[in-house]
Amino acid sequence: MFPLKDNIPTDRFAVVTVAIIVANVIAYFFWQKGGLSIGDPSDPHYLDNLVRYSTVPYEVTHPGQQCIVDFSSGVAECGSRIGDRYDLPPSYVTVFTSMFMHGGLLHLGGNMLFLWIFGNNVEDSMGPVKFLAFYLLGGLAATAAQVAISPNAAIPNIGASGAVAGVLGAYLLLFPRARVVTVIFIVFFFTILELPALLILGFWFVQQVLFGYFDLTTPTGGSGGVAYFAHIGGFAFGLLAIKLFADDRKRRRQSEPVVWGR
Repeated sequence: MFPLKDNIPTDRFAVVTVAIIVANVIAYFFWQKGGLSIGDPSDPHYLDNLVRYSTVPYEVTHPGQQCIVDFSSGVAECGSRIGDRYDLPPSYVTVFTSMFMHGGLLHLGGNMLFLWIFGNNVEDSMGPVKFLAFYLLGGLAATAAQVAISPNAAIPNIGASGAVAGVLGAYLLLFPRARVVTVIFIVFFFTILELPALLILGFWFVQQVLFGYFDLTTPTGGSGGVAYFAHIGGFAFGLLAIKLFADDRKRRRQSEPVVWGR
């Protein structure tokens, strides 16, 4: 399912949402030097960027120690002297830089599509300053959840998915009656339907829980993959924290959905 637009109006332009999208796009193409697919594992710049600025759970749970990954073998070397040797940023920096990194164009595009469709209304409900804080805290909560599940993992974690998941959780609680125009793919065919946001976001969250469970019972080892518990942690943060950030008067005004003609 690919959402295209929702029917909840906004009072003002979502400047922070757009700024975050622009920052992610610039970071991918000009900082990571990403291409049309996942970064070339033989590209020294891509690998150096990944080692330096991704979040590594082991580094978070072992302050002062850092990890270097041999991507050809999947073996990580972790220790207290590695940081001095390679001058790597500390984990309190990488938990933020990793939020603006992506593993490929589809990874970037999917995250930014969901952020654009659902983020503008969440930003409108709390204002730009609060929304920026909410977004970053959602990303930190997502990282905390993933680290809690795999505290000794030396696998680089990147992506805006956890922070975006926080936005999705907030949207679900703020606008449970919203409807979303969605593209549905059925084998080689597709159709466009107007579906409840509750169905789309609820289905997405159930997917993350199921995939996270299967990831625990059938671990992929050191090969990496999708950080499902980061998605779960970010979504849970959005559900729990939105009432502290959203202006209830704005939310009630927004919650009257636009009725599209047929």
